[in-house]
Amino acid sequence: MKKILAFLLCFTVGFSAMSQIHNPIAWKTSVEKISETTYNLVSTATIQGNWHLYAQEVPSGGPIPTTFTYDDDGGKIKIVGNTTEPEGEVKFTTLFGEEGMNIKSFAHKAVFKQKVELVDASVTQVNAFVEFIACTDEMCLPPKEVDLTFDLTTAIKASTGTTKETKTTDKVASKESKKEDKKGLWAIFFVAFLSGFAALLTPCVFPMIPMTVSFFTKQSKSKSAGIRNAIIYGLSIIGIYVLLGSGVSFIFGADALNALSTNVWFNLIFFLILVIFAVSFLGAFEITLPSSWATKVDSQADRGGLIGIFFMALALAIVSFSCTGPIVGTLLVEAASKGGIAPIVGMLGFSSAIALPFALFAAFPGWLNSLPKSGGWLNTVKVVLGFLELALAFKFLSNADLVLQLHLLEREVFIAIWIAIFGALAFYLFGKIQLPHDSPISHISVGRLSLGLIVLSFTIYMVPGLWGAPLNLISAFPPPQHYSESPYGVGFTKQAVVSSGNQENGHERLPEGAHLMPPHDIMSFHDYDKGLAYAKKVGKPVMLDFTGHACVNCRKMEQNVWVKPKVLDVLKNKVVLISLYVDDKRPLEEDEVVESKLNPGKKLKYIGQKWSEMQTIKYKANSQPFYVLMNHDESNINDPIAYTPDVDEYYNWLENGITHFKK
Repeated sequence: MKKILAFLLCFTVGFSAMSQIHNPIAWKTSVEKISETTYNLVSTATIQGNWHLYAQEVPSGGPIPTTFTYDDDGGKIKIVGNTTEPEGEVKFTTLFGEEGMNIKSFAHKAVFKQKVELVDASVTQVNAFVEFIACTDEMCLPPKEVDLTFDLTTAIKASTGTTKETKTTDKVASKESKKEDKKGLWAIFFVAFLSGFAALLTPCVFPMIPMTVSFFTKQSKSKSAGIRNAIIYGLSIIGIYVLLGSGVSFIFGADALNALSTNVWFNLIFFLILVIFAVSFLGAFEITLPSSWATKVDSQADRGGLIGIFFMALALAIVSFSCTGPIVGTLLVEAASKGGIAPIVGMLGFSSAIALPFALFAAFPGWLNSLPKSGGWLNTVKVVLGFLELALAFKFLSNADLVLQLHLLEREVFIAIWIAIFGALAFYLFGKIQLPHDSPISHISVGRLSLGLIVLSFTIYMVPGLWGAPLNLISAFPPPQHYSESPYGVGFTKQAVVSSGNQENGHERLPEGAHLMPPHDIMSFHDYDKGLAYAKKVGKPVMLDFTGHACVNCRKMEQNVWVKPKVLDVLKNKVVLISLYVDDKRPLEEDEVVESKLNPGKKLKYIGQKWSEMQTIKYKANSQPFYVLMNHDESNINDPIAYTPDVDEYYNWLENGITHFKK
């Protein structure tokens, strides 16, 4: 029973506590040609699942209506009449008031048409945007704005009933973000592939290669049949794991928030799970699935044919769970936090690494002679993975501590723990530490010595971090430098640095509500109103920094980008920084507790909820970091940006905003 609970806990907890950000309505445009100068601009909304889109006219006190705004290009285009819409369905809802109201809405698909006449025949494109809100029967998403582009050169005669559709993009989205998404997916695939290769070299998986090859050699009557069966077997392994990733994507929708890094209970429970798996990898005990599961699957494998091959692949997945389970669980959690198809890509990479050698050796059994014999080196791989799991576990514990601001696991303590873990790993690789399942060794191999030297070098590299070194190689893992016993480094006092910082920034004392971010003394406000008031007083633009205590990419920006001289100069002298922590768990003042606009009927309780809702509603984004440069009237100076690790790109964005502010 304990084994089953351990298995269920690993996956159930891994998938819990994840909030979602949905994108349930997609827009496409097309053009119908009525005459040489008259066109219908067609906007088609594809609406997912049980979501619906409201009409262009709604009752007072209801949601925002679907609104189209067309650019007449300085009078070159004449907008004729109003935008037509489909019949739709009138439904009663209580989402917008206790008494409820009848509102017209559309489901699945809605086509809107707007007639235009060209005053200038040279016009080839019409630009527009649509503002709308998507709701289910229980909830609504924040209002959203989407750019629409109508290419008149692709127009088809209205009578044909066919159109050439052009996809549109969200106003906030950019080509750069799409490129980053693609890079992110490739990174997930690569990491997952390496993880699969590491799992392959464990005692649960590696010894099964000869056994599997023997099975296929006996079952295949010819060489061609053997190759065919081997390919099917490899594809079955991939299919099983990808199906698992697809399940995660289906359950959590198109995109999942990085709530894993901000939910205290999830981080604490996952810390415990990783510690349990790490101790198991180190040899304290074995975590296995019930033997009856494997027996039932094995009986199905005896059926032969395609079904038998599939169940052989499923048997591999079940039997090897004690080694692959922790890796798969961690991969799925991390990939799911990226959203979209990331879990599928992650499982594709992991399973490809597992399936490739099985398929190749099954197809060409003669290659088996080149494989190293099973032995103590397999246990060494498992132990190394155990140390890595243990180190990763403390990252989750650190997240919980950061969100609660308990200061129990500050930067120095975290780094000291990692030094101890990786130092012990180095001693293990050098043969100075023996664990329960290790074979006696009289000497160490060149490979083991090399890995030991790498781990030892990494351990030594972390030591200066105890005295304030930034440790850029691992900046995403330890708590930030200001979350430290000695944020300015050992031997320096806060009073001295604050004093010099005040002089450098040109004011005798800090304004009300401001504080200095060590170790570089960037002045920042946590209070929006006080920060805005100070910006008006000193005549500088405001930079909103939507961040989080446990936001990994926020720390990367602060420690790798903000510290560069030209960026640091801007942050300290040319803008007023307001840092808004979306995971701030401090309760709001009584007079600030209001009803949530995103979840009607629920109250905002914490400061972080206030800033998170502000970011989502006002800026149509809910991932961190997110940066906004704005004027004193709270209007945007330029387009906001998200995680931007390129220093020059980020600096150019800052300078562009400052230039526009001065105008």
